[in-house]
Amino acid sequence: MERGQIVVDFQSTRVIDEDNELWEDDGSGDHDGWVCVRTDPFPCPATGCSFVAEFMTAAHLILVWQETDDPNMLRHAARARDVGRNPRVTAYRSEYGPSASYYAWVAAGRPVHGVKAQT
Repeated sequence: MERGQIVVDFQSTRVIDEDNELWEDDGSGDHDGWVCVRTDPFPCPATGCSFVAEFMTAAHLILVWQETDDPNMLRHAARARDVGRNPRVTAYRSEYGPSASYYAWVAAGRPVHGVKAQT
């Protein structure tokens, strides 16, 4: 197993510094039955953070989509594939952990944990 790369679109990403709490999806609705992208485990890029993700996440929340053929989900899964994370589309279950709708995440400014924007 090789270490992958972190791929982030910085054009519209809002960085959450370590002094602030992580972003939460305001709609915290029941996402059971939606779809998510499971990956090989990868560490949070924030310095000193011990969180290890097994799904595509944003600010430690599992990103979910309503449809298995959502073009944004497929694009993100392809990027995960390109950096060696072995993505697999799967039905989300609440026991996987807290989730957020991909579109709620986008509307919130794409907050991420501990990734500094490249200038």
